[in-house]
Amino acid sequence: MIVVDRMQIADLEAVHEIERDSFSTPWPAHAYQHELENNRLAHYLVARSGDQVVGFAGIWLLVDEAHITTFATRGIWRRQGIGERLLLALLDLSIARGANEATLEVRPSNEPARRLYEKYGFKVVGVRPRYYSDNNEDALIMTTPELDGPSMHARMAELRAEIAARPDIALGDDGSPVPPPHDGSVPATETGAQSTPGVGGPNVIRPSSVARKQA
Repeated sequence: MIVVDRMQIADLEAVHEIERDSFSTPWPAHAYQHELENNRLAHYLVARSGDQVVGFAGIWLLVDEAHITTFATRGIWRRQGIGERLLLALLDLSIARGANEATLEVRPSNEPARRLYEKYGFKVVGVRPRYYSDNNEDALIMTTPELDGPSMHARMAELRAEIAARPDIALGDDGSPVPPPHDGSVPATETGAQSTPGVGGPNVIRPSSVARKQA
């Protein structure tokens, strides 16, 4: 069973392992500890299978906006719906903390990620030209409707029920997930968007440039 809860200092070793596995320019070892202990705007979650951290995600709450800053899943746990569970938990946390909307950046070419965000109500509201330094690709700014509005309430209730109805993840003898059948496609529930230029890739969202500047 996957459980999503608050990131703790004791989780940081595992978080850094996932970070290094997921990003070409990972945050330094002290960054998440600084975020947990000193940044009142930051809120971080982890996904656990038993006592193993299998993914993590975070937001910054800026006045009434929740900005999704980072998102990653442990390599062998990708394509198991971990990212979608974390995204739903981030939106629930944003509502609980009084955010009116959630926002993020994503590459136009990252179509699986865009489909996931659209599934959760995000729509393109702007463009950051030449945002990604590796190829000068633009970034799409995606934002939700009013999080506490009736349309988002209904959407999230439906998606929460859909996740709850899924069978438990099958585990092998070593506690690792049994890989699902691969048809050559990349499922939308397991891809993310990069926010920092030139790093990361599928299954990850990288902290935004404003977040990195403050880290």
